Amino acid sequence: MRLVLAKSAGFCYGVRRAVELAQEKAAQGVPCVILGSIIHNRDVMDRLAAQGLRAVERPEEVPDGCAVIIRSHGEGRAVHEYFARRGTEVFDATCPNVTHIHNIVAQAENQGRQPVIVGTPDHPEVLAIAGWCKAPVVVSGEKDLEKWLADGENRNNLPLTFVSQTTSTQKIWEKCVKKAKKLCTNAEFFDTICGATSKRQEEARQLAAQCGLMVVVGDRQSSNTRRLGEICRESCPEVLLVERAEDIDLNRLPQADMVGITAGASTPAWIIKEVIDKMSEEILEMDKSFQEMLEESFKTLNNGDKVTGTVVAITPTEVQVELGIKYPGYIALTELSDDPTVKVEDLVKVGDEIESIVMQVSDRDCMVKLSKRRLDINKGWEEIEEARENETVVEGFVTEDNKGGVVVSVKGVRVFVPASQTGLPRETPMSELLKQKVRLVITEVNRARRRVVGSISRVTRAERAAAAEKVWAEIEDGKRYTGTVKSLTSYGAFVDIGGVDGMVHISELSWSRIKHPSEVVKVGDTVDVYVISADKEKKKISLGMKDHSQDPWTVFTTTYQVGDTANVRVVKLMTFGAFAEVVPGVDGLIHISQLADHRVEKPGDVVAEGDKVDVKITDVDMENKKISLSIRALLEAPAYEESEEEEAPTEEA
Repeated sequence: MRLVLAKSAGFCYGVRRAVELAQEKAAQGVPCVILGSIIHNRDVMDRLAAQGLRAVERPEEVPDGCAVIIRSHGEGRAVHEYFARRGTEVFDATCPNVTHIHNIVAQAENQGRQPVIVGTPDHPEVLAIAGWCKAPVVVSGEKDLEKWLADGENRNNLPLTFVSQTTSTQKIWEKCVKKAKKLCTNAEFFDTICGATSKRQEEARQLAAQCGLMVVVGDRQSSNTRRLGEICRESCPEVLLVERAEDIDLNRLPQADMVGITAGASTPAWIIKEVIDKMSEEILEMDKSFQEMLEESFKTLNNGDKVTGTVVAITPTEVQVELGIKYPGYIALTELSDDPTVKVEDLVKVGDEIESIVMQVSDRDCMVKLSKRRLDINKGWEEIEEARENETVVEGFVTEDNKGGVVVSVKGVRVFVPASQTGLPRETPMSELLKQKVRLVITEVNRARRRVVGSISRVTRAERAAAAEKVWAEIEDGKRYTGTVKSLTSYGAFVDIGGVDGMVHISELSWSRIKHPSEVVKVGDTVDVYVISADKEKKKISLGMKDHSQDPWTVFTTTYQVGDTANVRVVKLMTFGAFAEVVPGVDGLIHISQLADHRVEKPGDVVAEGDKVDVKITDVDMENKKISLSIRALLEAPAYEESEEEEAPTEEA
């Protein structure tokens, strides 16, 4: 028979922290009591009692002048406030993961959201979480949630914030999330199942699938121990749940080629060892000694160490990493990447292996702070130096600006780009580049002084030159381009068609008569243009924007005929009359004699450029494409009709 111990069996970091804190206070002789069972394990509690640490069930039972230890499951806000009023010294051994949940639900309620806790309603951890809300909702699973959501008022009254008991299973949590997403449109979800718990459960599941017998060691009061038993039963035909070595009857153990052992997070190492020692009397082979595995779980880290771990959880603020030691690792989102636009889900997923650097090992908080960004910076220096040697183009984000230039973050390394090398026009503020992704070359590197200088304009010029070469090689009359308006003059607009500027003459901007190009386009506009002519020797390109697919004269002749009335725009005044635009690209003349029903000295006395007036089309010269217009004809007609109406009765008379 072969005996295999799961790697994550035994105390999790939160439980170990709580027990060590209690043992420390007992050793110091501090007058102290524990509020409730510090962990769900009677043997551990008996040992602490033997050291002088007794447990009380209610806050009111804490003697005056005595300190109190808050158990790893945590307590509600009211308990902390009660001890503060009494002046009781508190040693808080709440698991950091549980404290994190307290903060989530409290903040959610402050934001007007309804906290929903997925977990065992009467579990101490769940009761503590609920104690940080005024109106908590606790559901044990999918059916319980569905029943609560069946009341439309519950579902629609407030936006919901979901959290989970740390020792719940992913299966329960995922079913609740699926149900909530189906029935709610205003919910947010925080997967707060402890990463160590998830890993322990997955290891147990995999080990159970390989074994003929699984032994789960832990107190029957422990929620995570019971969960382990349930998970093992899904894959293993025989599962034995024991609290200590004496619970094992070697004579009644079923025969199995391979026996697996796992233990709940509240099970101390000495109990696991006793179980292994007893079973080893009958088991012939074991992969590793218990001492070896125990030492592995206690290996230490130092600041600056490079580590590789597995992503076990992702929250809106951090990534949790399992490092294979007694403490978990956390990477704050600000330490994940130097790219401000990147999304966490694009960088890592649960189950991914990730490299990082140790920033801080906190024994007080039972956690290791990690940074992937700083590891990337170290690697970035090597890539920056290589890019300088090979004159390779690199990419980065502009993070700062000043009068002297901009700072670009490249692989986490700060690269200074002088104003003269940004490629911006002289009067343009450097802030125009902020938060933009840019391409640049490295021109200077001094790692000792941590100084790097780069140039954006060198890349821009090189890329523009390459694009221009391509344009000149392929350009031909009539070819269409999508370009960008670069500048305006009184006679036209210059348009960049991909590394080369062409000029659109003012007469080619619009069929309408305009005085300045700004009436049609502005700098920065994206426009469609076509090549009228291209002189490759002189490097000059003439472009057009007017749509020649439809002749304006044809538009006029199909729309109007002699005798029609049109609303026209006066575009130019002459001594002999005024020119007016009938349709874009076609003007007609209103002779001075046709501007009014009285004598006009000069056209400006009657109309001004830009005026819109109604006219009658009196003549069309098809051969010379000339149009005669008249305002007077419209003014005289009503007078003539009125005189006819006045004469009619006289004739009848």
